[in-house]
Amino acid sequence: MLHRSTPLAGGRVEYHICQEPADLAAFRRWVIDVASTGRPIGSDSETTGLDWYASGFRIRLWQFATERESWVVPVELGPQFAAAVAWALRTLPNLVYQNGTFDALAADARLGVALEEHMPKITDTRIIAHLVDSRQDFEGGVGLSLKPLAAYYVDPAVEDPQRALQAEFRKAGGNKSTGWALIDWRNESYLRYAALDPVLCVRLLPRLLERFEAEGGRKALIPYEHRLAEICAKIRRRGMRIDPVYTRGLVGRLAEDKATFERVAARYGVGSVNSPKQVAEALVGMGEELTERTAGGALSVGKDVLLPMADLGTDWQRLGVRRPNALADAVLRAKRAGKWSTSYAQAMLANRDAADRVHPDLNPLGAQTGRAAVSNPPLQQLPSKGWTIRRCVVADPGEVHFSVDQAAVELRVLAALSGESKMKAAIAAGKDLHGFAAEMMFGADFSKPQRTLAKIAGLGTAYQGGAVTLAKQTGQDVAVMRDTLSRYNRAFPGIKRWARALQREAMSDRAVLTTVTGRRLHLDRDRLYKVVAYACQSTARDTMGRALIEMDDRGLTPYLTGWIHDEVVGTAPRDEAQDIARECADAMRMDLLGVPLDTDCEVTGPSWADGYGLPDEWAYRG
Repeated sequence: MLHRSTPLAGGRVEYHICQEPADLAAFRRWVIDVASTGRPIGSDSETTGLDWYASGFRIRLWQFATERESWVVPVELGPQFAAAVAWALRTLPNLVYQNGTFDALAADARLGVALEEHMPKITDTRIIAHLVDSRQDFEGGVGLSLKPLAAYYVDPAVEDPQRALQAEFRKAGGNKSTGWALIDWRNESYLRYAALDPVLCVRLLPRLLERFEAEGGRKALIPYEHRLAEICAKIRRRGMRIDPVYTRGLVGRLAEDKATFERVAARYGVGSVNSPKQVAEALVGMGEELTERTAGGALSVGKDVLLPMADLGTDWQRLGVRRPNALADAVLRAKRAGKWSTSYAQAMLANRDAADRVHPDLNPLGAQTGRAAVSNPPLQQLPSKGWTIRRCVVADPGEVHFSVDQAAVELRVLAALSGESKMKAAIAAGKDLHGFAAEMMFGADFSKPQRTLAKIAGLGTAYQGGAVTLAKQTGQDVAVMRDTLSRYNRAFPGIKRWARALQREAMSDRAVLTTVTGRRLHLDRDRLYKVVAYACQSTARDTMGRALIEMDDRGLTPYLTGWIHDEVVGTAPRDEAQDIARECADAMRMDLLGVPLDTDCEVTGPSWADGYGLPDEWAYRG
């Protein structure tokens, strides 16, 4: 047994490192003693990487701690050490982690401690920190990582041991990514880093809870968010099965597409589509007017500039507003082909497990508003229409895909929160909201383009897209969008009155918005106009959270493979899929302040792409 100590907050932290199987007896006695008190025990793991599902993934160390004492158990030393950690995780009734979902998935995959028995005992300091103040440090908050939180709440002098670790990683022949697997577990910097993290967690928790209560946070949000974290972990554990044959072929086809569009760009004098200077000069030479500039003063040719120039909307569908600029179109498509290849096709092949499943990172608190985020691969960034990438994902033999989404949730949430009487009446009457808005704005004989403008105005109002932003997204003139938004405001005056009241309410509470679910969101005082977007996005997210919990209560989570914005996707046996989809739709159906939130469900086929216009020649027949 090794014994060490390190300074923290004016005192000392003692930590013990088990080296021999005989050392585990003292560790077990300590676990029994602290378990009998029911006190919170900090916990953390050190692993070879973040790919807990990969065959080469290993847990190296597992740590447990009180406020002043830490134990480090080297799991990699063998089955006896792993068994001791698994026993401790099952024995301790109250565990505190920072981002505990990862540790729980690792324990599920490598120690046999199931998510279902582990996660109900976890209190996650990252979740509490997000509920206290969801801003990152660059947004004016403390941040959500352990070290800045500990420096703010526990000890301003606490150092970040990762700096010392980086040097040790280099000595071991690794870098900040690979060093975790290469460094000797007995390295003193590594052991100190490992021992200190659970101590910081267990010290941080009461201070975060005090701050949460002082800020008037709604206590019910804490168990609610932890329940959602467990549900999302179970979805991640199941993962999505991919078709390696199609996906490998897609890598080649995307490379060909990229080369094709690069050749088009070259005809206009652009040698590299990744050179903003070359693209800008060529576009100006073609007579295009570029008005936006980057922070460095260069002409901006970002995606938001090029899409309307290519007559494309954010969903990559033709807008029919102008003649597409061939260079802008080629640059966009060349860059998209490259991104799709690296971020999706190649990433899926590289990150699949032994059963050809990928396990996207599903963070239920991915944004400041609480909106969920999906990464590795970034499925939420896929266009709302399009089958190319979705075709990579296939169901298990005998199963088919289904999807359930909330119908027009943005406008329904907007109507519920604002209390706009005409919009609520239209919803109650079962009217098409975009068509109803177009009639209010342009008259009963409105055209299809006018309905599109009404839809843009509604979504823009819900997410606070001003005339300039909406003009860029749609390719319309700014004057047209100003007129459209003005018509929308006149048609639904209750929304503007509510927005102004919401801004006044936030300003009276130090620029903090309290949503209808009790979530407190800190606003930028210079961007209070975002208050409507924050309220709508956060509330819509919480309706999905409530729906996921209802689905879990009904035993439907094992069928789910993803949560993307206002939609869940999953797979089920072919003869049960329709019933499962309907049950999910029923669980998602609810009432928000008197406004019904309806759902749409669809059962498609063995590929996720079957619901997205997949041509028959690309159908999955595995």
